[in-house]
Amino acid sequence: MQNILVTGGSGFIGTNFIKLLYNKYPSLNIYNFDELDFDISTQNHSELNQDRYKFVHASLLNKDALAHLFFNVNFDYVVNFAAKSHVDNSIKTPEIFTTNNIIGTQNLLEQCLKKQPKLYIQISTDEVYGSLSESDPSTTEESNFQPNNPYSASKAGADCLVRSYYKTFGLPVIITRSSNNFGPYQYPEKLIPVIISKIKNGHKVPIYGKGQNIRDWVFVEDNCAAIDFIRNNGKVGEVYNIPGHKEIRNIDLAKKIIRLLGKDESEIEFVADRPGHDIRYSMDGTKLEKLGFKVNGDFETNLNKTIDWYLKNEKWLKVFSNV
Repeated sequence: MQNILVTGGSGFIGTNFIKLLYNKYPSLNIYNFDELDFDISTQNHSELNQDRYKFVHASLLNKDALAHLFFNVNFDYVVNFAAKSHVDNSIKTPEIFTTNNIIGTQNLLEQCLKKQPKLYIQISTDEVYGSLSESDPSTTEESNFQPNNPYSASKAGADCLVRSYYKTFGLPVIITRSSNNFGPYQYPEKLIPVIISKIKNGHKVPIYGKGQNIRDWVFVEDNCAAIDFIRNNGKVGEVYNIPGHKEIRNIDLAKKIIRLLGKDESEIEFVADRPGHDIRYSMDGTKLEKLGFKVNGDFETNLNKTIDWYLKNEKWLKVFSNV
């Protein structure tokens, strides 16, 4: 039996990743290390057999909890999803993001340096590359960092730390950077679930500025499959972009979801734009494709699947009804 540590495994992407691992690898022991930002997250893995799934309730800022876990378990793999990720909150309280996303990552790297797992994977984001214009080519893994908000800056800082532990100490690491994820278990503070939440709770849908910002969307299950593929096939020391190949303006995405929920554009309310709001994200996925993996998800099908999940799990929308 091999052991894998998934930090932030009760968060949105981490939850989906653990479910993939649990169903795909019956001989894998999964440890979920998470501070549980939201109480509802405790239910995300309630169906998993505790013989193969272990939960540790702690933050990466808790060095004692990390040291205790690494002392008692030898991990073959460590995958770090743990991070504060809501851009609006990072603008209000930047220090929390710097502390959690950078210092937390360093604490985890230090434990890995002592125990030397086969591989450490850092889960990052396309936002570290900064904003593109509509005419700019997609960013590659070699593109410069140009983060424009405290969240993306903290993720870029964490990426630099991870790279340094590979270059300086020889820690076997890989970094993945995905485009905007969507799907089940995402907290309704992000665009797609907040639209669903607002409509279901009878509120207007707030759209920043004029909604012209462009995002590339990847279904969370496709991203998790890519991360697992990279875990098994990626080259140590490398970075891999995971694009969704579906760029769409925020306003067009909002209109699409509103129509699917049986409402019209009158539900949209334009609000003051976010400071430093990036215009467009777009990543080139050639490197991952050459490795042997390409995201081929059907956006329309997966969007409908996502909406259906929230409608069947309205407790999520009720918990976040004030978002």
